Amino acid sequence: MKVLLLLLLSPLQGVGASVRQEDFRFCGERNQTESSSVIYKHNPANISIENTAQALIIKSPFLPSRRNFSYQSSLPPTLGRYRFCIYWFKPNRTLRLAYGKQNFLLGQDPPSSITQERDTQKTERTKTAIFNVSYVFKGQKNTSLDSASEYFFPASLEIMPVWEQDVEGQLAALDRLLAQAPASGATAQRSLRHKLGALERMLAQVELKGQNQTFGKAALRATVLRVSTAQAPRHLAFASPREESREVQGFSVDLPSSLFVTAKKEVAEHRVLLVDINSQAMFQDENSSHILGDKVVGISLVDMVVANLSDPVVLTFFHSQLLRNVTLLCVFWQEDSTAASSGNWDSYGCTTVEGDRQTYCRCNHLTYFAVLMVSSPEITYIHRDYLSIITYIGCLISALASICTIFFLYFRSKQRDQITSMHIHMNLLGAIFLLDFTFLISEHLAASSSEAACRAGGLFLHFSLLSCLTWMGIEGYNLYRLVIEVFNAYHDHFLLKLCLVGWGLPFCCVMLIFLTNWTNYGPFSIPVYESIGGKSTNATICWITSPLIHNVVNLGLFSLVFLFNSVMLGAMVREILQQNKKGHKLKHVLALFGLSILLGIPWALVFFSFTSGNFRLVSLYIFTIINSLQGFLIFLWYWTMVLQAKKSSNSQSSSDSMKLQPNSSQSHPG
Repeated sequence: MKVLLLLLLSPLQGVGASVRQEDFRFCGERNQTESSSVIYKHNPANISIENTAQALIIKSPFLPSRRNFSYQSSLPPTLGRYRFCIYWFKPNRTLRLAYGKQNFLLGQDPPSSITQERDTQKTERTKTAIFNVSYVFKGQKNTSLDSASEYFFPASLEIMPVWEQDVEGQLAALDRLLAQAPASGATAQRSLRHKLGALERMLAQVELKGQNQTFGKAALRATVLRVSTAQAPRHLAFASPREESREVQGFSVDLPSSLFVTAKKEVAEHRVLLVDINSQAMFQDENSSHILGDKVVGISLVDMVVANLSDPVVLTFFHSQLLRNVTLLCVFWQEDSTAASSGNWDSYGCTTVEGDRQTYCRCNHLTYFAVLMVSSPEITYIHRDYLSIITYIGCLISALASICTIFFLYFRSKQRDQITSMHIHMNLLGAIFLLDFTFLISEHLAASSSEAACRAGGLFLHFSLLSCLTWMGIEGYNLYRLVIEVFNAYHDHFLLKLCLVGWGLPFCCVMLIFLTNWTNYGPFSIPVYESIGGKSTNATICWITSPLIHNVVNLGLFSLVFLFNSVMLGAMVREILQQNKKGHKLKHVLALFGLSILLGIPWALVFFSFTSGNFRLVSLYIFTIINSLQGFLIFLWYWTMVLQAKKSSNSQSSSDSMKLQPNSSQSHPG
């Protein structure tokens, strides 16, 4: 009892009334042995409390302005033990010291009793320990510490204020990274967007000088808009400064009132973040899509994911006059959760309204937006519909004709050379049938909700196309055997080897692509643009999602087959001209036409699609008609050759053209 009574009567000075709901609290006891003072300094790195016989020194990043304060004030003159606590209140930006029965405001404009620290206070000090120490961060339990003269605490991001210079420094660092990496890979882009996310978190906490504030002046700028929940605005409008020297001269944003109705109502204010980026370095997809003016605009509401708005957000891009054959499409950035790619541009939920010098994007969600520049075909929507009808009807007729021809060829000839040629024709027709069938169902699979079915459909369509190209190459090789080779010897299991190449090579190719990354197949959106009213639609099929694979594998194989078969067709023409100078010209013309269809020569018309005007339109019609009806044309050629063979009284006189006819028994001209 004597010890307890002694403690109660000891000169320990009391602390004022406890303050509730502080975000940070540090308490301890100090033995004041001489006249001393409290010194407060700004330190952006951490919170520190240091005790000496001459002063209690407090450093923290908690300041209501961007100035670096350094102040001191005299502590009570009475010597003895004092209980003191340091409090930080985030809502009203107050840093307070309770020392005995006195209170000091350290984080606001200091009272007149506080004077600036003099140089005399910077001399050597005698350190003394603080005892009975405890501290707490908001949301954590009270924690006791050992006695010491110095204490350091990391400045928590949740309670540490963000100043204008912090945001400007982050913007400058991002600007330098964007300038160093004009074209980045997927990993580098994710790193840049990670830093962009850190910038957004800083903007959500930055201390603003007014209702709205813009940061940055280079390639990356950010604007914070403050909206009070009590105002309930009908809409919120913002317009960026105009820059006449740029391709995109500026933008404006109109946010609907429904955006703030769905937002959290318990907060005092909402913050809208607008990020203006004049670089596409961190938003590059695999298609190397070209963004109008490299302008990307990010719109977000702090602490909320906004989607499916009843009233759209209207984002207007002001730009110079565009070229006649360029169509604009409003898109947003879709992040890819896998490591396969960085992401892609998508237009879902956005509509585009084009003007002469401005483009309106109406979207039902908030994210990063841009305007995609796409070369617009010089074909009206009427011709597009006609070409679509021709393609579907032609593929249907071609598929049926291919099946019929396969059955007729199977029962037609029994001689060895005939069997080899006929089986090659049958395999080509089988590949054409698969290509027509999978193409007809591809768009329907893409419209279904099964992503796995669409991937399988895209894989099978690619396999059918490669098989068709491979068997056309084998047709060219068979032509070489019949016409060019001096000795046309029979090879064991020759047809089996051809089948392994014709079907095995495409199968291995598509499986390698699929096993490398199964997302290489799936829904593929083809932008289809109409010339009336600037309307745009997307046609989606199940196909290869990587344009690089399409260009390398498909176009590469077709180029090799086309080159080889063109040489073989030229050799066949030379052979016919040498051996049949007075032969039947019509018969030879029909034979060569059929051979060109078998060899896929008309597929080369696709190269004329890169032209323009009426010539391009005519070439597209010819390409669509001939190639969609390839199976049917082979069917007609086959029966024409059969009828002519029956009418021919002298098979020897027509041996040159009969070598490739379905009923030919000739092996070689000599």
